[in-house]
Amino acid sequence: MGALAVLAASASPAHARDPIPVGGCADERFCVEANDRGSSGGKPPSGSGSGKAGGSSKGSGSNVDGMGEDCSFRLLQPPPPADSALWQGHAPGDGAIYLDPCGIGNGLQGEALVGAGRAFWAQDPPGAVAVDPAVLAQRAVDSMLLSPPAIGIVPKPGGVGVVGMPVYMWTATGPETYGPNVASASAGAVTVTATAKVSKIVWVMGDGKSVVCTTPGTPYQASFGKNPSPDCGHRYGSPGKYHVTATSTWTIDWTGGGQSGQLTEVRSSAVDIAVGEVQVVGQ
Repeated sequence: MGALAVLAASASPAHARDPIPVGGCADERFCVEANDRGSSGGKPPSGSGSGKAGGSSKGSGSNVDGMGEDCSFRLLQPPPPADSALWQGHAPGDGAIYLDPCGIGNGLQGEALVGAGRAFWAQDPPGAVAVDPAVLAQRAVDSMLLSPPAIGIVPKPGGVGVVGMPVYMWTATGPETYGPNVASASAGAVTVTATAKVSKIVWVMGDGKSVVCTTPGTPYQASFGKNPSPDCGHRYGSPGKYHVTATSTWTIDWTGGGQSGQLTEVRSSAVDIAVGEVQVVGQ
C-alpha cells in the first residue's frame, strides 16, 4: 500500500512540505493516500527523472520517463476542510481539489506538497479537453436520424389527375419526419440538448412552380371533393408527367454548456405523378 501522509490545512509553506505521520491527524488536518513510491521510503529513486527537477516531461494520464508510475491528476480524497487554504477562497463544491502525484509544492498559498505530490484547486479537471457545446449539438442531431418528408399527394403516383383540379400535398408527421425530435449528447460534465422541428417544406411541382408550406399539409379525403387544400396545395394548368420534389428544412435549437444556438438540416424526397385532360364524350 502506498505511503500515507497528512497535510495540515493551516500549516506554513515550510511545514506543508513535511509529511506528518497518520497518527498525528487532528480535526483541522486531512489525510491522503500518496502514490506508492516503492521501497525508497515514499520518495522516487534517485536519478529517475521524477519531474522534481527541470527537463522531465509529464502530463495527465501519462507516466514519468524512467519511473513507471502513474502521474495522472486525480481528485484529492477525502477533500480538505472548507477553511483550508487549498480552496483559495472557493467553497467546497465550487471546483475541486486535485492531486498531482508527480508534482512538487512551491510554497505558494493554495498549493501544498502531499506526500511526494502536489495538491491544488481547479475549476475543471486538469488535463480535460475543453468540449465545444456546438460539437455536442451536432452529435445530438446526428443521433436523431432525421428523415425527408414521407410524401402524401393526390393525385396518387400511378394514377392520373385532372388539369385544373386541386392537388393536395402533405407529409406523414412523426419525430423523424416532421418533429419535434429531442436528443442530447454529453462529454464530461457538459450536456447539450437539441430540439428539431421542420420549419418549412418546399414543394417543387415539376411545372416550373414551387409551393412553400409551413405546415405538414392536410391529407386528402373524399369528402373534400373539389375544394382546394387549406394549407398546402397546387393546380396544374396542362397535362403531363411531373416529378415532384419535397424538401424539408429542419430548424434545431440547442442549449447546454452555458451556450445556445441554432442549426439547420435539409432532407428531400420525390415522387412522379401524371395529370391528364378531361375527355368530353360526343365531341
